[in-house]
Amino acid sequence: MKLPANVDTTETLLAQQDYVADRSLATAVYLSLSLGRPLFLEGEAGVGKTEIAKVLAGALGRDLIRLQCYEGLDVGSAVYEWNYPSQMIEIRLAEGSGDRSSVRESIFSPEFLIERPILQAMQSFDAGPPVLLIDELDRADEPFEAYLLEVLSDFQVTIPEIGTIKAPSPPIVIITSNRTREIHDAIKRRCFYYWVDYPNADRESQILKRKVPDAPQQLSDEIVAFVQALRKMDLFKLPGVAETLDWAQALTQLDVISLDPETVNDTLGVLLKYQDDIGRLHGSEAAKIINQIKTELATPSVEG
Repeated sequence: MKLPANVDTTETLLAQQDYVADRSLATAVYLSLSLGRPLFLEGEAGVGKTEIAKVLAGALGRDLIRLQCYEGLDVGSAVYEWNYPSQMIEIRLAEGSGDRSSVRESIFSPEFLIERPILQAMQSFDAGPPVLLIDELDRADEPFEAYLLEVLSDFQVTIPEIGTIKAPSPPIVIITSNRTREIHDAIKRRCFYYWVDYPNADRESQILKRKVPDAPQQLSDEIVAFVQALRKMDLFKLPGVAETLDWAQALTQLDVISLDPETVNDTLGVLLKYQDDIGRLHGSEAAKIINQIKTELATPSVEG
C-alpha cells in the first residue's frame, strides 16, 4: 500500500486500524512518512506509543521488525553476529580435507551471518521497506545510542569482514521512550519528535468503544471518568490507556454493568501495578471517587 497523501488520509489510515489519534499525532506520523525521517515517540508507559508502529505496519502491509531495548544491549544482539558453531564446523571440515586456503573467506560469508533486527531492516522486502520499531530506547545504554546515530544517518551497517550493507530503501523507523532517562539530543535531532500524552476523556471514550465494544455504555463512561480521576492523583504509577482497556475487558468478563466499591476493590490490581497505589485507593477512597463520578455523569442528563 502507498504512503498516505496528507494528514487527513493518515488520520483515516490510523482509524481504520482502530487507533484513535488526535490531529497533531496524525500530522507527526504523516510528516515522518512523507519526509522519510524517523519518528521519536516519548511518553508514559501504556499510552499507545508501541501500538503506532504495529498499526502502521498493518495499515501499510509492511513487515514489522521490533528491537526491544534493554540494559547491556550491544551490536551482537541488535545488528548482527557470526554463527560461531557453524564456522567451527566449517574450519574442521577444511582441516580434514587439507584445504585451508579459502577457509577464512568462506566462514565470513553471508551464509554464516546471523541478522538481528537492525540488519534485517536493511534488507529488501517485496511489500516495501519494513517498519523498524526500536522500542524503549531509554532502557539501552548510551554507547548503543551513539551507534544508532550512524545507522539513522545513512541507514547502513558496516561489517568489517564483509563491507558495508546499505538499505535499498530506508525503513520506516519508530523509536519509543518511556523517559526513564533522557535520550541524547543528537538522536532527537534526526527524528520528528512527539510527546504522546494521556488522552482526554472524549478520546479515551472513543478508544474504549473501538477496543472493547462489548462493554455497556454506562460502564464505559464510568471507567473513563474513574481513570481520568486517578490521573489527577499523586500516584506512583498512573494508569495508561493499556490499563484502562484491560480493566474494561476484565469488568465486562465479570458481567459488571456499573461500578461499585466492592468490584473496584476486587479488580484494582488490573488497573494499578503498585501495592502502595492499590492500598491508597482500596476502600473509602475508591468509594468516594465512584460517588463523585456518578454524580458528575448524572448531572448533564438531569439538566437536559
